[in-house]
Amino acid sequence: MTRTSPSPTSHGLPPDAPGPHSRRLGLVSVIVTFGGLLFGYDTGVVNGALEPLTADLGLTAFTEGVVVSNLVFGAAFGAMIGGALSDRYGRRHNIIMLSLVFMLGTLGCVLSPNWQVLALFRFILGLAVGGASATVPVYLAELAPVERRGSIVTRNEVMIVSGQFAAFVINALIFNIWGETDGIWRLMLLVAVLPAIGLFIGMLRLPESPRWLVAQGRDDEALAVLSQVRTAERAQAEMAEVHRLAEEERAAKTAGAVDLGVRWVRLLILIGAGLGICQQFTGINSVMYYGTQLLGDAGFSGDSAIIANTLNGAFSVIGITVGLSVINKIKRRTMLLGGFALTTTFHLLVGLSAMLMPEGSAKAWFILVFVVLFVFSMQATIGPLVWLILSEMFPLKIRSMAIGISIFVLWMANALVALGFPPVVKAMGISNTFLGFAAFGVLALAFIGKCVPETKDRSLEELEDDFRARYS
Repeated sequence: MTRTSPSPTSHGLPPDAPGPHSRRLGLVSVIVTFGGLLFGYDTGVVNGALEPLTADLGLTAFTEGVVVSNLVFGAAFGAMIGGALSDRYGRRHNIIMLSLVFMLGTLGCVLSPNWQVLALFRFILGLAVGGASATVPVYLAELAPVERRGSIVTRNEVMIVSGQFAAFVINALIFNIWGETDGIWRLMLLVAVLPAIGLFIGMLRLPESPRWLVAQGRDDEALAVLSQVRTAERAQAEMAEVHRLAEEERAAKTAGAVDLGVRWVRLLILIGAGLGICQQFTGINSVMYYGTQLLGDAGFSGDSAIIANTLNGAFSVIGITVGLSVINKIKRRTMLLGGFALTTTFHLLVGLSAMLMPEGSAKAWFILVFVVLFVFSMQATIGPLVWLILSEMFPLKIRSMAIGISIFVLWMANALVALGFPPVVKAMGISNTFLGFAAFGVLALAFIGKCVPETKDRSLEELEDDFRARYS
């Protein structure tokens, strides 16, 4: 019986046949996405820790917002700094450094004697979160074979929401077992040091990105890395592809401030920034950061609120899993508009439930159900879609600059929501706050319908020609 050779793939490379290298790549993706897990845990852990933390450090509604939002302000700057350091010193080097910053920030938060010191170390922790958000997906994309790149890179998104879910569950367990212990919030925060240690130790054994090595002229090392995660034939053939991608990367960095003088470039960047604002002003992170407090205000007892809040984490994971399974089957704009229609509807239902229903357990459960459905709808549609559209909509020449600006605006919008949510809820109540989110959802629907391009199955050249014709 004769054995036929595998046929070349559509991208002209030998097929990525399974073997020991596949297991190696799987191990690499598990270790490096500890960065995403830390991202999720550190943004979600404050949710359950906030009540004992507030009592221990005497926080007001404003200082609660400062402590929570400082991590997100730090992340905005960490994303910019992390991307630059990653380009200069390498993806692996940057992730190792970030694991140390995760450890420093975590231990600083745990040992904080007052809210001012806690806010400082939350900012430091945010630098690591933002750096991880800019570096981990790039490392995965540059190490994965082209036909598996999408599934491997999106593992980081799954790990982020899994980290938030883990934070909610661990908080609930700790609070219900040792809830009366003074300073119990410190233990909740301390748990994050374990994956940080795992990330540090694991990254010491992982290779550098082959694309970064090629960009540094270190071809022999790049080939050695590819040989660890590909068949020998595929590794040799892929070196040409890595050279081409490295050239594209260099071309993508040729844009500068002068390009902002071009009208269609400015408008496209404004659309990207607007998408980031729309995503964050759904209020998703008000639920991820303050969900336990929100449910307590809705009528749940302290113990019940922290347990009920785990449903937000669970449906966040379920939502993104569903979203990733259909994201390539539906047009981007259609799915995005449908997502905002759903989230706006559930905002309206939360607001009306809080406004019209009498106080009691029925009101609390109605609000919980509508908040959970909002979280599911958000994570199944808007959450992953905005990141995907941002990665697709910008022409190569301005991509680095445009995505950098868009993500910075996204993080700053996130920080404003985190800072403003506690005092706004205190001043206006749950009902008016969520009705405000609903009103912003209507504006987001109008913005997307008017401005956001369809990017599915369209080349960068087609999109660029479209924008030049429309806005020049």
